[in-house]
Amino acid sequence: MDFAYVLSGLAVGFIVGLTGVGGGSLMTPILLWFGINPATAVGTDLLYAAITKGGGVLVHQRAGNIDWKIAGWLAAGSLPASLATLAVLHLWHPDVATLNALIKQSLGIALVLTALAILFKQRLLALTRNPARREASAAAGRARYAGQLATGVLLGVLVTLSSIGAGAIGTIALFLLFPLIPTARLVGTEIAHAVPLTLVAGLGHAGLGNIDWYLLGNLLCGSLPGIWIGSHLTGRVPDGALRPALALMLALVGLKLMW
Repeated sequence: MDFAYVLSGLAVGFIVGLTGVGGGSLMTPILLWFGINPATAVGTDLLYAAITKGGGVLVHQRAGNIDWKIAGWLAAGSLPASLATLAVLHLWHPDVATLNALIKQSLGIALVLTALAILFKQRLLALTRNPARREASAAAGRARYAGQLATGVLLGVLVTLSSIGAGAIGTIALFLLFPLIPTARLVGTEIAHAVPLTLVAGLGHAGLGNIDWYLLGNLLCGSLPGIWIGSHLTGRVPDGALRPALALMLALVGLKLMW
């Protein structure tokens, strides 16, 4: 066992359990800092996310916090988009430098978007609570299905290229599409959608040779107890101080990767 990786998994699992912030936005930059190849970091993190979030699906399902119809519409957009992105990467056969540059740019964009979603979450939630916004949402009808598919396509491409976006960005999109549905149900629904998406994308990267199985095992050894500990401490750390700090960190890393 490599205890540096185990401790990284423990730290990320703890933060995810404490704040609900997606593990990909924290784990992938850490792996890059360790010197892991960007393609390998993304592929390994995708399977890492699929396994860790699988446990979350069981918890939310028991609590009745999953709307499988919404998850299905998201998957109808994200899974084909993920498969198409993987097919392009497979047929393109880019050289290592080009592939790494593409992944770094995608990762940077995803990190900045995630930081904005975390930072302005409360304002976005306030927007959904606006009476006029709620009435407009109730009258939206079929447009909501198009919004779910479009959100799924965006997440499918973004997650497959960078391993980031299924958590914060996906949840915020659902808040805007479904302001009348309880927050816990939207969070559980997005986790249920993220599991098949990250699993398909992760297996696709495995087929491209972008998985470090030894690294994955070490990360899981730390993250599973970390998530358990963090979940039991939820609410004890002021959200008003923790979320801006996380958003700033993610934005700085994202901008560094983009430029």
